[in-house]
Amino acid sequence: MEEGAKLVEKVVIVAEKSTNRRRIFLSNLDLSLVAYQESVSFYDPPENKISFSESCNSLYRALRSLLVPYDFFAGRLVPALEDDRRLEIDCNGAGVVVAAARTETSFSQFGGTLFAPKPKFKQLVAFLHEEGEDEMELKDKPLLYMQLTQFGCGSLALASRFNHCVLDGAAARDFEKNLAAFTRGDDLVVVPNPDRTIFKARNPPRINYPHHEYSNPRETTDNCFSVGGTSCTNVVHSTPHSNTHLIYVPPQRIASLKTAALKGGKLKTCTTFQAMAAKVWKARSIATKMHDEISSTMLFPIDVRKIVVPPAPIGFAGNALVPGFARASVRELKDKEYSYLVRKVQEGVEIFDDEYVRSGIDWLEVHRGTPCMENSFSLVAWFRLGLQEDVFSWGKLKYATPVELKPGLVFLLPGLEGDGGLNICLDLPGDQVDEFHRLLME
Repeated sequence: MEEGAKLVEKVVIVAEKSTNRRRIFLSNLDLSLVAYQESVSFYDPPENKISFSESCNSLYRALRSLLVPYDFFAGRLVPALEDDRRLEIDCNGAGVVVAAARTETSFSQFGGTLFAPKPKFKQLVAFLHEEGEDEMELKDKPLLYMQLTQFGCGSLALASRFNHCVLDGAAARDFEKNLAAFTRGDDLVVVPNPDRTIFKARNPPRINYPHHEYSNPRETTDNCFSVGGTSCTNVVHSTPHSNTHLIYVPPQRIASLKTAALKGGKLKTCTTFQAMAAKVWKARSIATKMHDEISSTMLFPIDVRKIVVPPAPIGFAGNALVPGFARASVRELKDKEYSYLVRKVQEGVEIFDDEYVRSGIDWLEVHRGTPCMENSFSLVAWFRLGLQEDVFSWGKLKYATPVELKPGLVFLLPGLEGDGGLNICLDLPGDQVDEFHRLLME
């Protein structure tokens, strides 16, 4: 095993008490995400000096308790009773898989940065993959895997691998809060509500917008987006590239971009995300040598929990992040002033109201499509998740990051601690990264 990681034990965790057998409907937003997502959190050596065995037992106990309100996470994906072309969750209590591992590697041997994806992190999910799992049927696959790894220096890493159709980033954030609380012996912080019927398609469907944020499905693709990427009948497999680069943007540069966007008075406001998104969109589209007449599309997640009418319930545990988008020709990106591009990003947010969301869900019902794959990429503001607030029984979370960077994805990650800067994590060949960096800073 890479870096000498060794499996201590691998167990199936089930709920501490039986739960009612039920089926949970999956919306079209869920069914565009039948793919596994991996992330890892890092912790300094426990200040309270608890042993690795005690840390593992704390995690096991917490999960046994948590799988009562999160009974759906212990279930399995099966064809829906009413329509076998769809999937739903059978809350059968089959459980989740947890591995404990040790490695002689220390934090320092990971190359300094623990807040950005890198190939070495694969060892931290190494025991969460089953042999021959590509041939396994969905009904046999756990929806959640976790691995707690102890480093040679005593530090810890908790990695998770979960099926994205169960939770989006916001709901996964609530799950982590609850897990941390249960390891400390505290109560639920957020009560999960997995009822997704609020996002059912209308009958008959009413598509009232063109929905450039989506593409019709294709038989094969190597793209996979954080806000989408698969249909329930065609799971996308992607191969991570080795051209992952991290570009630091200091707070002074971010401030200057926001000032430039507001110059001339055409815009009233400009957030950090909008300023960075517009610049990343332009720089990446030009650096990848897209032709001037091509329409470049940048996707970014929009949380529609409070946009739909009625709003999603508090603690909604499903997928309510949909792909917002900015779209323009490469020629426009080259020639138009910066405020114009920022405004395009803002429009991509403002278009979302209840009717637009419902029209998009109906579009997915008719076309069984995916987030846009033509001349596009997806930008995810990881820095806004606020993960560093979590305190587990073994200590406070230090860093959290996706395990790998998938093709077609760009992350906005936190910068240096407390300095207000950001890191851009993207996957491009070296010459294109150099051009991207030049365009970003000009």
